Amino acid sequence: MHSELFTDGIGEITVSGSIVRVDLVSLSPTERDADNKPKPVLRQRLIFSVEGFANSVDVMQKALQGLIDAGVVRRTPGAQPAEQKPQGSPNFR
Repeated sequence: MHSELFTDGIGEITVSGSIVRVDLVSLSPTERDADNKPKPVLRQRLIFSVEGFANSVDVMQKALQGLIDAGVVRRTPGAQPAEQKPQGSPNFR
């Protein structure tokens, strides 16, 4: 049996030399922010080589395109194109 992990998303991506760290977060059932929304809490960290990360992004972009083509996901006007750098991490500003 393989272990599985649920995540609500990525909290931060940190690049240090040739290593990429991806922090997976889930929404806390007990902790709240100032707007009373659940706080994202670190659950697991994925550590990649730069090459491994780049290959993973390519696989995810293909999966996303398949979901868009199937009508499961819709792009909203003004949505950030995949080519732009994420704004969540200071490593990409």
